[in-house]
Amino acid sequence: MSELQRFLFDGVPVRGALVRLTGDWQALLQRRAACGGYPPAVAALLGEMTAAAVLLHTHVKFAGTLVLQILGDGPVKVAVAEVQPDLAFRATATVIGEVAPQAPLADMVNVLGQGRCAITLDPRQASPNLKPYQGIVPLVDASGRKLPRLADMLEHYMRQSEQLDTRLVLAADERTAAGLLIQRMPTTGEGNLAGTAAVTAEGDALDANEDFRRLALLAGSLKPEELLTLDGDTILHRLFWQERLLRLAPQGQASQPHFACTCSRERVAAMLRGLGVSEVEAILAEQGEVDVACEFCGQRYRFDPVDAARLFLEPAQHSPGSDQLQ
Repeated sequence: MSELQRFLFDGVPVRGALVRLTGDWQALLQRRAACGGYPPAVAALLGEMTAAAVLLHTHVKFAGTLVLQILGDGPVKVAVAEVQPDLAFRATATVIGEVAPQAPLADMVNVLGQGRCAITLDPRQASPNLKPYQGIVPLVDASGRKLPRLADMLEHYMRQSEQLDTRLVLAADERTAAGLLIQRMPTTGEGNLAGTAAVTAEGDALDANEDFRRLALLAGSLKPEELLTLDGDTILHRLFWQERLLRLAPQGQASQPHFACTCSRERVAAMLRGLGVSEVEAILAEQGEVDVACEFCGQRYRFDPVDAARLFLEPAQHSPGSDQLQ
């Protein structure tokens, strides 16, 4: 059972969220195991990315999809975690080389210092006419130093792209993917939570920064093993027992995070039609069938010659100019 808790610190312009993905995270890894699975370090990276993507989505006020993506220059070329408006999540990675069991982030995705992190907010599911927004930052700090952890990378991203001081603690293994986010709330503009007073004086701003630093220090004392083994209430009580937390109800249609994939046989069929008759015929001639596996969940979709022929024989799906399978 996965859990997500959102909260405010009473009287302090700081917000937070804690997520623990258990059974649904295990289900994601089990589905991928049928396709060979991931090396332990890659699985842990994807777990941290998924937990982080859920946490970031909790503070995004839009009905769309959040995609956290790392474009690497090491053995992990691409790693993606995606969260839908209802907090359905999925994740995948493309690995082209050997990855040591305890490989650090830099050795997986930033060997030459050319790795990039992208966060995309895609509202097209709810509003097809709107375009996605994407922010991209390198996996190095201002001095060119490689950032050692995913949490460091995302904190750097939030400071550079969103101007929001953020503290993240992330951890993942084969059983649990979890994260804690503490963030100084925006005091002006659309990102400000309703009912929160804006900072109007320099002294108030300094107090807000001091409050955030104090709470971020407490959050940073959380150990990975605690995040992976303790329930959310226990974690929050241990860290912030002297603070008054105001728990927030789920936003909109979001409830608790859960694993779900948007792949389907219909979508794969549409993709094959897009390839065209010649390409599908070539695959059939070489392999005897078309076998497609979803990159995110590992679900396999098989089309024998009869199935493939039907793709191009259905009038409603027939694209102008397409030739029939021979």
